[in-house]
Amino acid sequence: MKIALVDSGIGLLAAAAAVRRARPDADLVLSSDPGSMPWGPRSADDITAHAMACAKAARAHAPDALIVACNTASVHALSALRAELEPDVPVIGTVPAVKPAAQGGGPVAVWATPATTGSPYQRRLIAEFGRDAQFTEVPCHGLADAVETAQEHAIGVAVGAAAALTPRGVRAVVLGCTHYELVGGRIRAAVTGEGGPGPVLFGSAEAVAAQALRRIGTAPDPGAAPTGGLTVLLGGRTARLPEPAATYTEGRLLAGAAVTP
Repeated sequence: MKIALVDSGIGLLAAAAAVRRARPDADLVLSSDPGSMPWGPRSADDITAHAMACAKAARAHAPDALIVACNTASVHALSALRAELEPDVPVIGTVPAVKPAAQGGGPVAVWATPATTGSPYQRRLIAEFGRDAQFTEVPCHGLADAVETAQEHAIGVAVGAAAALTPRGVRAVVLGCTHYELVGGRIRAAVTGEGGPGPVLFGSAEAVAAQALRRIGTAPDPGAAPTGGLTVLLGGRTARLPEPAATYTEGRLLAGAAVTP
């Protein structure tokens, strides 16, 4: 089987690693366009155009399913991508994990890009699935860009600034951008009070990986032979994993696979 993933940059590593852990025998196609980052401040039409270009480049490799591993692209481009690719290629979007985070009650913080924080889309999610939990929306200025380039100091500054806006004692933190899942440990440490147990982090990678497997009619098999290959497309051209990917556990996991070219 072959599963493709689309994102602006290396935020797709989290979902790709989740697929790799669930099915080590699955081939992966990672299609991104880091030169166009960030997508958040762009218009909906512009975001759709960039996501569509990445998806079409991935489609040329005949995937069985495509994961839109980007919250922003899922908001603005999912309908267009499904109209273009389905029913031949199932398209799975990424939704911030507001619903599961709310199930344990509040208080809950939602870390997201400044463009997403306070947006009608995020507010609707909270209103529909937030139940009685108390939600705080936290804008994370510069965090996605810092993660993309693996600049340790910039990551620390961005995480620290967002943590300062997060109420102390939150029970859960929703990671509303796929890039944030790559530094989940640092985020949890930054919002954990002295001597406290720390909040539960809610990302989307595991859920979208599971949904992709369901859509193609297969099940997780973590014990499968690790025969899955890896194709990387940057701006539509075959390449190697960007150097910053090796900074993260997910990137190193994927680098263990055969890389095309």
